[in-house]
Amino acid sequence: MLNIKDLTWSVPLALMLGAGFSFIQQGGWLAFSFLFLLAFLLLTFSIRWAGAAKPLAWMVALAFGLRLLAGVAPYLLLPIDGFSDEDDRAGFIFTDAHRRDEQAWQLAESDRSLLSGFSEKYAYDQYGGLLTFSALVYRFLSPDLHRPLMLALLSAFFAALGISFLWKAAALQWGEKIALAAGWLYALYPESVLLGGAAMREPYLMAFSAFALWGFVSPSKASRLWLAAGLAGMLLVSPAVALATLILLGGWILFARAGKALPVGGIAAALALFFFGLLFLSSALNRSGGFDSASPLQALAGWFKFAVQWDVYQLERGSGWVQKLFDEMPSFLRLPFVIVYGVFQPVLPAALVEPTTATWKTIALLRAFGWYALLPFLIFAPLQAWKDKKENSLWLWLSVFVWAWIFFAALRGGGDQWDNPRYRAILFLWQALVAAYAWGAFRRSAWALRIVAMEIIFLLIFGQWYASRYFHWGGQLPFAGMVALIFALWGGVAGWGLWRDKRQV
Repeated sequence: MLNIKDLTWSVPLALMLGAGFSFIQQGGWLAFSFLFLLAFLLLTFSIRWAGAAKPLAWMVALAFGLRLLAGVAPYLLLPIDGFSDEDDRAGFIFTDAHRRDEQAWQLAESDRSLLSGFSEKYAYDQYGGLLTFSALVYRFLSPDLHRPLMLALLSAFFAALGISFLWKAAALQWGEKIALAAGWLYALYPESVLLGGAAMREPYLMAFSAFALWGFVSPSKASRLWLAAGLAGMLLVSPAVALATLILLGGWILFARAGKALPVGGIAAALALFFFGLLFLSSALNRSGGFDSASPLQALAGWFKFAVQWDVYQLERGSGWVQKLFDEMPSFLRLPFVIVYGVFQPVLPAALVEPTTATWKTIALLRAFGWYALLPFLIFAPLQAWKDKKENSLWLWLSVFVWAWIFFAALRGGGDQWDNPRYRAILFLWQALVAAYAWGAFRRSAWALRIVAMEIIFLLIFGQWYASRYFHWGGQLPFAGMVALIFALWGGVAGWGLWRDKRQV
């Protein structure tokens, strides 16, 4: 499916970009050029394999290009327009990416086996898979010098590669309209772009989710290899995501085959993989969390309880007004507050108002605008799916699962403005599909305008609260009073909407 003409543009472009990256990273021209050429050829092959649609080609090209930009721009700008912390001086947005990158370089230049990336010595990567892969790249492609942009390039490639699989699976299962909307969301969503330009787990997990989706919906038995490859990749990079994906696909089978006999062999294989993933996950948690005496389920429960408690403690310690709120509210309301606060992260009013550098302000605004643009569709999706459940209950299951993961990410992230969106984005592929489903009915529904109105109410009132906090613009309501006002106005919008709907029946 590739031809000689592909080399006439890919080779010169790879050499040119390789030269640019090697200028930034003090050498490595051949290695960068090789990686670019490999990425161009594989992405081109994937586009033709998926049907060679022109929108798909634009999606893949923009996805790859934007993620490269998201990797290079902070690397160049943060050292001169960031803060004085270690991450900014090194050009890293994410602390996890910085520390894993440093450990990967240490492993690569040592005489240790690369498989020791799975050992306790290099336990910053909790599961070891991405660390080992990163060390492999450094050891064989950049043994002379530490070049972090190589890993950013590979993250961008994997993230872009997932689009072809998403497109082909969505077009087969639901038609080209869903594929078009989901593909553009996947390609352009700011949080996905930002993560795709960093040496993080998320771009790989998004690609593995796309592999698994295609392998699951394809009628070809040979395509089951893609399902296996996707799940295997998840197990190496994050076993918890493999378990979550198996739960999602298990529910898909139940809802799609209602009233029909379930495939015994497939169920047995899924259960075996689930328990293997549980053992793999508990082993990783035992290595890094000190739960050695526990069973797999006890290790998982103990780790989750400890992680949530620690994240909530970090949220309270890091914010004076959160400490004040926690002191004023009953203890049983603290976790619900953390979940709701986490769902609204990154908070758009804060991104608009909080003073920071130009680079960080741009990053904050893009992330927040992206989430608040997507949120109305995710809220609308389960309402529409409930209405459509007699015709297609699968969307109801996918919508419920997406929101369960969003709440889980909020709880696990402890209200943090970085961890919440990052954990949420791990399964962004499914959010893109659910939002794409909602888009078709959203434009024709009265509840769409009501949901948008409720979001505007939140943004205006919470925005004024932030503005009064930082710039003393207008009076400032107590936080509890502000929340009560928002909920009262939300109730008014919802009540008026229900009254209007009842009158029109």
